[in-house]
Amino acid sequence: MHDLVRQAEEWLAQDPDPETRDELRKLLAAGDLGELADRFGAKLEFGTAGLRGELGAGPNRMNRVTVLRAAAGLAAVLGPGGHVVIGYDARHNSDVFARDTADVLTGAGLRASLLPRPLPTPVLAFAVRRLGADAGVTVTASHNPPRDNGYKVYWNDGSQIVPPIDADISAAIDAAPKVTELPLGDTWATLGEDIVDAYLEAVTGLPIGDARELRVAYTPLHGVGAATLTTAFERAGFAAPYMVAAQRDPDPDFPTVPFPNPEEPGAMDLALELAGRIDADLVLANDPDADRCAVGVPVPGGFRMLTGDELGGLLAEHILTATTGPGRLVATTIVSSALLAKIAAAHGAGYAETLTGFKWIMKAGPGLIYGYEEALGYSVGGSDGLPVHDKDGIGAALTVAGLAAAAKRDGRTLQDLLDDQARRYGLHATSQLSVRVDDLSLITAAMARLRATPPATLGGHRVESADDLATGSPGLPPTDGLRYHLADDARVVIRPSGTEPKLKCYLEVVVPVTDPQAARAQAAQALTAISDDLSTTLGL
Repeated sequence: MHDLVRQAEEWLAQDPDPETRDELRKLLAAGDLGELADRFGAKLEFGTAGLRGELGAGPNRMNRVTVLRAAAGLAAVLGPGGHVVIGYDARHNSDVFARDTADVLTGAGLRASLLPRPLPTPVLAFAVRRLGADAGVTVTASHNPPRDNGYKVYWNDGSQIVPPIDADISAAIDAAPKVTELPLGDTWATLGEDIVDAYLEAVTGLPIGDARELRVAYTPLHGVGAATLTTAFERAGFAAPYMVAAQRDPDPDFPTVPFPNPEEPGAMDLALELAGRIDADLVLANDPDADRCAVGVPVPGGFRMLTGDELGGLLAEHILTATTGPGRLVATTIVSSALLAKIAAAHGAGYAETLTGFKWIMKAGPGLIYGYEEALGYSVGGSDGLPVHDKDGIGAALTVAGLAAAAKRDGRTLQDLLDDQARRYGLHATSQLSVRVDDLSLITAAMARLRATPPATLGGHRVESADDLATGSPGLPPTDGLRYHLADDARVVIRPSGTEPKLKCYLEVVVPVTDPQAARAQAAQALTAISDDLSTTLGL
């Protein structure tokens, strides 16, 4: 008890934020040892996703002390004279954390440039390379709940950091002095709108095609994507999308959705309702920092949302058809569909498989013109490469709009294009089973049980082989995950989430196609059977 109180009082003495100081004083006055233990018994660990957590006082929360120390760690690794570009979204305190970062960096002898306003994360990733910066920081918690915020670091190639840079920064954070002892500067610069214009020029130069007649329903889910996406559409020659009015403006409380993630049940309800009212040809959504893109398409009786893998396959075929030349490479992750490898082979392109996360996709190799992950992340390029070395929800939305407009001009739909792919390569149907927990030890225990006693069958499919990804595999470094290869080319991958308290399971079945509708029904039944079996096996 005394140690917790001492840590809290030391924190209080260096905290520059009156709100979190008041919060901590109240906890101390109330003698709330459980809450103090949660905040001071652990700390947010800096990793390849940077930092992400709930706002509040203490080292296990996102706050100004945590951010000032993170900036000091980054400054120590880069050294004086380096240049860092800083972006931020519209979440609570994002602008404050961005300015704190700039103060620490300039105080340590580095140059800091802030983006002109809350902007999509891909604008920051683009700006790092455009300006030849040594690193970038964006303050965002992406699609996490409203009380969260985060701190993501990019390196000079415009992609997210990977080991060992994350470990170097983490060690430097641990060695940083108290924030009251950090020298702070105020010589940082605010960039002009020309950096946004340069980004828009780059993404409107993607292979979009020349068809433009399209009616689009769109939601930014209370995030920062609306203005940038609307401008991109207009510059590319599309009509402005119809916007979900209640979700148009940035709002850090996300009042219309419990989780501002287009994959979550109910998050797309207002967009789908708008699509029905306007008879839309396409439904689009970005997550709050607009690095992800979700797509819905009209089907008999309404609309349906495409899976990340379905859109991933459509965009891959489009990009490979629109580009030529040797050395083209496409990449995805171990949890995404096996379809991409078949599409790449059909177009004479290289294929790479990486660990989960765009930081790994961007390291897939030279000649990379397209990468995607099933969690609605896409980096779309052309013959001259990728304009953004990270997932880009604006560029993906533009590209899929061009693809949908061309299909409409030909009297077809995106669903027709999906059926074409299914006939060509087999129907690769995927789904997810995610289990959210309050106690992370439950996930550790579940993974240990699976390693000790792997299942023999799942959903009636024999488990033919199992890979423990923690021991590493050809071409991949170790990661905490299990991959089961089932009969009939089915597959299951199980891994703890890197950003949320979830155990995530990725399911895939492959069904030969003569009748697409019948194949979809067969695949859905098979996925349900595997999911049901897996739920019982996990015991969570």
